[in-house]
Amino acid sequence: MFAIKAEAKGLELIFERSQDLPNYLYADESKLRQVLINLVGNAIKFTETGKVVLRASVSEEHLSLHFEIEDTGMGIKPHELEKLFNPFVQTQSGQKSHQGTGLGLSISQQFARLMSGEISLKSTPGQGTIFYFDVPVKKAQMLEEVENKPQTRAISLAPNQPVYRILVVEDKSENRQLLVKFLTSFGFEVREAENGQVGVNIWQTWQPHLIWMDMRMPVIDGYEATRQIKANLKGQSTIIIALTASAFDEERALVLSAGCDDFVCKPFLEAVILEKMAKYLGMRYLYADSQPQVKETTCYVLQKEGLRVMPPEWIEQLHQAALRTDEQQIFSLLEQIPIANAPLAKALAEAVNNFRIDKIIDLTQP
Repeated sequence: MFAIKAEAKGLELIFERSQDLPNYLYADESKLRQVLINLVGNAIKFTETGKVVLRASVSEEHLSLHFEIEDTGMGIKPHELEKLFNPFVQTQSGQKSHQGTGLGLSISQQFARLMSGEISLKSTPGQGTIFYFDVPVKKAQMLEEVENKPQTRAISLAPNQPVYRILVVEDKSENRQLLVKFLTSFGFEVREAENGQVGVNIWQTWQPHLIWMDMRMPVIDGYEATRQIKANLKGQSTIIIALTASAFDEERALVLSAGCDDFVCKPFLEAVILEKMAKYLGMRYLYADSQPQVKETTCYVLQKEGLRVMPPEWIEQLHQAALRTDEQQIFSLLEQIPIANAPLAKALAEAVNNFRIDKIIDLTQP
């Protein structure tokens, strides 16, 4: 979830887990997840160079989880510390960034207190900040036996299945690209939309089998986009699964009442994404433990010569779309590549999903 954001800013993202940290504990998963998302997200947002570190350890004395989130950002001035956790209050660095509302830390502190914890911090202006908190937990002895069971991981779609069209509607580019890259790597045909209106437009012309729908977006939000699609006869057969950051039952009820078939909380687990799609579309996967030990290592290398299987007009259209960074047009053009040249289409799609449109520009240069 944060790797793409950190990589885009050239930051080192480090996760440190103490050796004695148990694999399983009882805690409030939803609140704990939200607090960590807010704190790590803030650390990346307000750090321009250096690193962000998340540390996790356990205190055996009172059995509590200890977290530290350290950054090398500009730090927080002493006079700002007193009101830092007040609602709608932003530090000087927060105001400069023009991002957020100033509610993140206030909500995080409330969640920490609901879990009988308290967020504290140490900050040195010009050097960085460390946020830290402890959360009481309970042992989960019954789950320890799961550790010894072999974990199977899906690695691709099983052969001889239909081509599944999946639409990702999400306004935050990093979140959208994370899901698009993951689904494309499995062999799904994927398109993306940055808001509900674009999502509805793509649905009308492309008819995806399944839509991953963020619920809070500009222009048209996920609720309205879902209602518009489901109001159409064809839309009744389109599976829509909501992506929501809320873990509250009220939010889930709203999502389902809008017409969504199901929902997944952010940050999503890859296994949950695959499981939901299999549940509604019936696709089958290949798993890591079912594959032969010796795997084919050859891969397709993008070269100018490889593009010559397509007409010069098509290559020029691809070049112009790449210059405009028009990903939707690029993927539309890639669909025109014959199945016999599928490795070419896949390699070009991977270049787009890995933010290497510059490579496509070079390859299509006259």
